[in-house]
Amino acid sequence: MAIARSRRSPLPGLATYFKKSARNFVAPVAALVVALVLWQLFSAITNSLPGPIQVLQETWDPLIICPFFVGDEAFGWNGLAGGDVGLGWQAVASLIRVAIGYFLAAIVGILVGVVIGASPMLYDAVDPMFQVLRTVPPLAWLPIALAIFKDSGPAGIFIIFVTAIWPIIYNSAVGVKQTPQDYKNVAKVLRLSSKEYFFSILLPSIVPYMFTGLRLGIGLAWLAIVAAEMLRGDTGIGFFIWNSYNSGNLSEVILALFYIGLIGFLLDRMVGLLSKLVASDR
Repeated sequence: MAIARSRRSPLPGLATYFKKSARNFVAPVAALVVALVLWQLFSAITNSLPGPIQVLQETWDPLIICPFFVGDEAFGWNGLAGGDVGLGWQAVASLIRVAIGYFLAAIVGILVGVVIGASPMLYDAVDPMFQVLRTVPPLAWLPIALAIFKDSGPAGIFIIFVTAIWPIIYNSAVGVKQTPQDYKNVAKVLRLSSKEYFFSILLPSIVPYMFTGLRLGIGLAWLAIVAAEMLRGDTGIGFFIWNSYNSGNLSEVILALFYIGLIGFLLDRMVGLLSKLVASDR
């Protein structure tokens, strides 16, 4: 009797799994279909924006089927990031700026956050200043960046840095402040050196806080670079959007918005996956 029951048991489990998987797949697809239908109806009624069918028709060749094409009038970084090139290269140009600025912000932000969090007096001294600076909109830094670097490329990297660094500093500092006192007592009992305390006690303790700041920072960095390239840039996906708008091609603008959303989603998931991998090694 028990053997027969054990043989039948996988079937309900498989049925439940496929039912849950189907629901997780069908629900998003249904929501997407409804959104596309509403968008098409809105376009047909207002005649103000191209609908999804028109966008697909006008951008299919070559922007969709060949996002990394290079035309005869290409210019920019290595001749592959501006002018007559596909959205893939424009996204690569933006991602290069984001990668440089975000990497610098992560290093500086974590180090500064740890130092500030370890000193209550220093934390109280700089916290009001940081709270003021972090509320400054990213594009407000653009004139300062252009005045310093005289070029839109480095200026964009600076905007990424100054936008992403605040949540990284703040969350890293909070993580240090929230380190349990028991951990500190253990370090004293074991007479750990500063290096041993940092890598064995402090760093594992602040990992969740640190990655919260890193995840917020990457989202802000991606938003900031696109906006900066729209105002002052000759390469990147923000430049592509503004150039397409000036050319009256709203279908290309809408396609670029999908690129921005998809890339932002993937960047957030990448940092989230990295945080899980680091947490699993602790």
